[in-house]
Amino acid sequence: MTMRITSILLVLCCACQAPSGVGRAQDGAGNDTAEAAFSLDELQRRTFNYFWETALPGNYQIPDRWPTERFSSIAATGFGLTSYLVGVERGYVTREQAAERTLLTLEKLWSLPQGPEMTGVAGYKGLFYHFLTNDEALRYKEVELSTIDSGLLMAGVLSAQSYFDGDDESERRIRELADQLYRRVEWDWSLNENGRMSMGWRPDREFIPADWRGYNEAMILLVLGMGSPTHPLPDDAWERWSEGYQWDEFQGYEHLNFSPLFGHQYSQMYIDFRGIQDAYMREHDSDYFENSRKATLANRAYCIENPMGFVGYGPNQWGLTACDGPGGLDTIYRGQEVKFFDYRARGASSRHIIDDGTIAPTAAGGSVPFAPEECIAALEHMWTTQYDSLVGPYGFKDAFNPSYTFGEGNENGWYDVDYLGIDQGPILIQIENHRSELIWNLMRKNPYIRKGLERAGFTGGWLE
Repeated sequence: MTMRITSILLVLCCACQAPSGVGRAQDGAGNDTAEAAFSLDELQRRTFNYFWETALPGNYQIPDRWPTERFSSIAATGFGLTSYLVGVERGYVTREQAAERTLLTLEKLWSLPQGPEMTGVAGYKGLFYHFLTNDEALRYKEVELSTIDSGLLMAGVLSAQSYFDGDDESERRIRELADQLYRRVEWDWSLNENGRMSMGWRPDREFIPADWRGYNEAMILLVLGMGSPTHPLPDDAWERWSEGYQWDEFQGYEHLNFSPLFGHQYSQMYIDFRGIQDAYMREHDSDYFENSRKATLANRAYCIENPMGFVGYGPNQWGLTACDGPGGLDTIYRGQEVKFFDYRARGASSRHIIDDGTIAPTAAGGSVPFAPEECIAALEHMWTTQYDSLVGPYGFKDAFNPSYTFGEGNENGWYDVDYLGIDQGPILIQIENHRSELIWNLMRKNPYIRKGLERAGFTGGWLE
């Protein structure tokens, strides 16, 4: 599973701010308002501003979190590149503004030093370190060279390549840089003796023993690796990865199980899996989109059942995934031992249940295309009933836990102070896929995505 750690930043400067008046909730006189009624437009606008306004001056990488300052996240930068496309289509920024920001971001990524050194580099073999420093965008401390986070970055890079198809110099340069960045990645270098990709690499300890095997967020990673014209994964890469699949029933839904909802969302932010099938899904007469629909509904059903008796769970307030949490306490809660986690991949499936009463809006927000009625109802409920504590200038803060009433300031429950880039991205992008299919349609025409899917054995639907 991806090492999704905590992080980063409050830096707003002229080069990285939205144009005056763009993206703010306003009253009829054009004045900023402290509160706005829930709508998908308002949620998308605020979430977009996270990426547009907090991008780091000088290197344009996206902070892992805000307002806490620490480091940038390469996966969040990938989501940022895609968010700019949504911003154009929704009228938050102009195409020219988005192209300028995208070009600056890609130029910086291309120019960052790569090499096997411990310090002073941003990546190696075309891959990037999980987190980069705020100032120079170089490896943060001793974090790993991350395969999945590099994959999510490249998914964002390719979305920009497909979107900016104009003839002017800046859009041509965007396509050229995107191609160079993607072709530089040596996906096959990360393979271990079992023919599977390692989760990461460190110069002093070499490859991480854990590898990508079984259903999780790494579908996009495998597709990108198999679509590469320069350093492709072998023909059996998808088969090797899918050996760990677990089809089972949970909460009345038979499906391919994975506990946190982000694993069902990340790849489908970029690939439209409706109606296309690999060998495994053909055997089960399903597809990965339908699988994520069932996983979303099973997650919701578990929260409605609420076996631990946590406060606030219900039909319109649910969602277990990787997120922040109150952390730091093992205690007895309603007669049961409960460990409250800080940052952790929470979730529920037949594989395991990790639940401490913490709800993340990105769980419902990132699943809107799969179960729109249930997910939008949850988003609206959380927005309208807990606006003062849970919603801010960039939309939903990362997580909250009404059951955690321990310690000063938590009398009414624990509420996060931060927004997380990797949780903001699914909300914005998946709502847009639900509304217009923008990113799905862009990636359908990307030749690398199509080639990767075909090599993985996908047929049917829009691939025909």
